[in-house]
Amino acid sequence: MGRELQKQPQQEMASAVEQLLAVNPYNPDILPDLENYVNEQVSSETYSLDANLCLLRLYQFEPERMSTQIVARILVKALMAMPAPDFSLCLFLIPERVQMEDQFKTLIILSHYLETGKFRQFWDEAAKNRHIVEAVPGFEQAIQAYAVHVLSLTYQKVPRSVLAEAINIEGLSLDKFLEHQVANSGWILEKGGKGQLIVIPPNEFNHPELKKKSSDSIPLDHITRIFPILG
Repeated sequence: MGRELQKQPQQEMASAVEQLLAVNPYNPDILPDLENYVNEQVSSETYSLDANLCLLRLYQFEPERMSTQIVARILVKALMAMPAPDFSLCLFLIPERVQMEDQFKTLIILSHYLETGKFRQFWDEAAKNRHIVEAVPGFEQAIQAYAVHVLSLTYQKVPRSVLAEAINIEGLSLDKFLEHQVANSGWILEKGGKGQLIVIPPNEFNHPELKKKSSDSIPLDHITRIFPILG
């Protein structure tokens, strides 16, 4: 019951912002509301790409009102949304002179490492810039989920050491993480030649033959319906 009561103000704010965006998204008067909403997204671990893009567009028209702290938070939240392309969408609306500031250069580097699957470099860089990423709760968990997503597209069986590097967890913490995945995500642990292997459930990317079965061909009755229309 208590949690529901806590959520209510956040839901009210989300509804109010949604209304503002619907009525007049280009009105600079809504700028403070959208900034407050970014902070609310951070504290409540929620996310609204539409509201954040709207704020970045307003900053383009009112550059003197831009808060670099708010922009940095928007970009961190966008990183957390990967594999969605939100980071690029947001970056496109940020002036180049702002992108040249150190904290934004760092976020762009972090984005590049994630996009190219260089997770060890990502975690090393993030560790050097804790003040940027730790300001947003849930960051580490969101990136770990993204890393698992990437591994699941690549591997049928992933060595424990590769997983440990990708999600930046070792030892007992990794054991606990694996227990959770076995219980909730269908992972299977087995012994490999040089240690533990994690068997990832099949999907159309790590088992391409599944994709073939799901999208083999267009059913014949669809073709017979289409051709008369084209004719």
